[in-house]
Amino acid sequence: MRVRIPRRSLHVQLTLLYAVPFLISGVVLLAIPLLGNRQAIPAGPVTGPAVVPDDGGQLDRQITTSAWALIGMVVVSLLLGWFVAGRFLRPLRTITATAREISVGDLHRRLGPTGLHNEFTDLAETLDNLFQRLQTAFASQRHFVANASHELRTPLTAERTVLQVALADPDATAETLRSACHEVLALNDQQERLVEALLTLADGEQGLQLHTRLDVADTAAAVIATRRPDAASRGIRLHTSLDRAPATGDPDLIERLIDNLIDNAMRHNAPGGWVEISTTTTATGGAVRVSNSGPVVPPGELDALFQPFRQVGNRRTRHPDGHGHGLGLAIVRAIADAHGAAINARTRTAGGLDIELRFPEM
Repeated sequence: MRVRIPRRSLHVQLTLLYAVPFLISGVVLLAIPLLGNRQAIPAGPVTGPAVVPDDGGQLDRQITTSAWALIGMVVVSLLLGWFVAGRFLRPLRTITATAREISVGDLHRRLGPTGLHNEFTDLAETLDNLFQRLQTAFASQRHFVANASHELRTPLTAERTVLQVALADPDATAETLRSACHEVLALNDQQERLVEALLTLADGEQGLQLHTRLDVADTAAAVIATRRPDAASRGIRLHTSLDRAPATGDPDLIERLIDNLIDNAMRHNAPGGWVEISTTTTATGGAVRVSNSGPVVPPGELDALFQPFRQVGNRRTRHPDGHGHGLGLAIVRAIADAHGAAINARTRTAGGLDIELRFPEM
């Protein structure tokens, strides 16, 4: 049977760390005169006048006195070590207690300064930054879940309504039922795209699992090739200028990023408008830039476009054709953050956006 040794607390360990060296030093200091007196006692027979020395008794008294002094030093050193360790660990106990209370659910609290600027202050600042990020993440998650549940409920409600109307019609024909089925399939397709967008956003927020060297220009060319038919059907002109743009990251996520940039530029455009896609090499890595014509976006509402399901003015970012899901630029930001890419977005005076991403080559 394995005997489990109780774990010593850090307070006890620091007490021993302070007290033991002090005790060893005291023992050495007390032993030096005792050894000196012992060596001074004659080892052989004494010649000359018959004088009876009392060195043996004096040595015994010194040993006894030293033993009591050593016992006193043990007590004093342990008490001092316990006191010093307690004073040293007081900020750590405060940090631990406050962090435990914050972790229970009060993420608005902060540890704050701990006194002198030392390692404990650095620890408190690090934990405060962590709590701030957790609070922001939890608030964003609650907002995202609330909006996602609403967006997912909308097509489900529409599907139920279409089916109920078709079933309640006593004069329904095969053609009307077929039309209802087509409507349900369209709503189901919209729901499937929304779920796929949510999964892509979640993948981007989880960080990188794959680091592969690639050329963003090749990725952009592949995406543009698949987008040209859609652009032609919308009457939108695509202009490209693809130069080498090295980067390191997940090829699938970067492909989705570029696809969402182009998709956003095409959906929020004007008939007969244009989209420009360019890639280039910068001092730190590759860059991709997507510009488009379209409606005027107030500069103060530009950041809202990169938030999930956020509204611009009084309208959602959903496109009138029902295919938009309001997650395109949110996915772009999540994937860019995962790759450490900087986003520079600007509104165009004539309408539309100009979005540039700079990837570090790593």
